[in-house]
Amino acid sequence: MTGTRPKLSWSDLPGARVGVWGLGREGLANVRKLGAMGTTPVLVDDHPQAVAISGMPVLGTGYGGLAALEKCDVVVKSPGISRYREEAVRLEERGVAVAGGLGLWLQEADPARVLLITGTKGKSTTAAVTGHLLNGLGHRTLVGGNIGEPPWDPDGRPGPWDYWVIEVSSYQAMDLPCSTPVVAVTSLHPDHLDWHGGVQNYYRDKLSACSQPGADLTVANGDSDLLRERVSLLGPRVDWVHAADDPDASWMDPLELLGAHNRRNALIARRCLQALGVAEASGEEALRAAAAGFRHLDHRLQVAGDVAGVTFVDDSLSTNVLPTLAALDAFPGRRVALIAGGHDRGIDYAPLASGLRDRTAPTLVLTLPDSGPRIRAECERAGLAGVEDCADLDAAVARGFGWARPDGVVLLSPAAPSFGRFRDYRERGEAFTHAMRACAAATLP
Repeated sequence: MTGTRPKLSWSDLPGARVGVWGLGREGLANVRKLGAMGTTPVLVDDHPQAVAISGMPVLGTGYGGLAALEKCDVVVKSPGISRYREEAVRLEERGVAVAGGLGLWLQEADPARVLLITGTKGKSTTAAVTGHLLNGLGHRTLVGGNIGEPPWDPDGRPGPWDYWVIEVSSYQAMDLPCSTPVVAVTSLHPDHLDWHGGVQNYYRDKLSACSQPGADLTVANGDSDLLRERVSLLGPRVDWVHAADDPDASWMDPLELLGAHNRRNALIARRCLQALGVAEASGEEALRAAAAGFRHLDHRLQVAGDVAGVTFVDDSLSTNVLPTLAALDAFPGRRVALIAGGHDRGIDYAPLASGLRDRTAPTLVLTLPDSGPRIRAECERAGLAGVEDCADLDAAVARGFGWARPDGVVLLSPAAPSFGRFRDYRERGEAFTHAMRACAAATLP
């Protein structure tokens, strides 16, 4: 890891020369926060032509922007800008404090009322469930960070809040100078290796929130071998949670979550509430009542519809092997046409092929460009015969529907990002639903 994480808060920045590097969703929140404090920052973005901020010039990183940032006292960077980047290293070497918005906020928040939730996958669902339960139990709660709104954004929903449930990405974790007494880790699997510069860096960076100053208890996925092997990175104390724990717990039924992994996510949420001292979290009836009305996350194991007995499931948010295997496990005994593939970032698809080989119910794998050929090659190496390359998502959906009839599942769980073919995972999920409707139209007399 490069440099040190500066122990600065937002209230330290008035009067300083401040740069904002990266103007995505969080970067714009940083600009608004500084503006509310009376500070006019230098604005820099890798693609300034794509950013429009009224009355404020935006410099390109490689076109005068880096030189302008070098003259700042503090640079507040967006999470997507890696601390391993040459430009970020150069800023720190020149004595510029490089911070993240979440770290600036956390430094002056009440840590006893903040829960950090991280993990390769499952963190969004766990954060959403935790926030829903807290609100249902009568505690006004903001769910933010990597999911929802930045908690420091002056344009966000006004408080006061009783609790903050903050989803933390591996990118954001690297910017935290401190942590909270309770941290949750939902899973661990190789991801974002280009950003972190390798798998071991990724593991260390992802788990760094568990051991920063202030951390005490990590509520962790006890079914993950990778996490158990790295218990030394999980902070002073660990509370392991397994999908098979509390087999008679019916309080989570109203959540209507699919799959054993989501059952474990709900159990992690409850264990975190208990660790925070929320007394009602120990009552089955109170928790069941709080669980009612939960709104599922879009594009995460979301049933898009049923056509002629075939269930279409949109899991477009699955961009890695781990959630795709979990999605398959959510349909034991059912025929599944799995649509996988997308932007190829070089991840290992052998574990996906192994999981598919071990599946006992009939499975057809329909691969998409660009990583499709590598997925097919790994499946064939594992001895799987039911693998077909498809030119695009429409073709894959149509083929999957024909194969899955009369009572199977067409599952979009790509184990790959959407870059290059779609704007983002949302657009990919919407295209899947559109293709499903085309199948429905084709069945009309």
